[in-house]
Amino acid sequence: MEYKLTDVELADLADFFKVFGDPTRLRVLSFLLEQGESGVGRIADALSMSQSAISQQLKVLRQSRLVRFRKDGRNVIYRLSDDHIRRILELGIEHYYELFL
Repeated sequence: MEYKLTDVELADLADFFKVFGDPTRLRVLSFLLEQGESGVGRIADALSMSQSAISQQLKVLRQSRLVRFRKDGRNVIYRLSDDHIRRILELGIEHYYELFL
């Protein structure tokens, strides 16, 4: 398949991949990959970070459409937005292990 992306589309794609370039965001995404749906408190506890710090990262991930959320009463539950994001993470992890381990 041939892709002919415009300059605007290339810039958007670069911005998409930049979101994956932050270790904290990758930790959050990896946690959601492994655990599925989870609330901010559970993510914060698992990653030994403050809820505020996790919320800030989740905001970026939401804006980039990498995660989705639903409300469960007063709780907000997050998950990976779709199978594409799961596959990108899995391929990245697989590639890392092939190169470095």
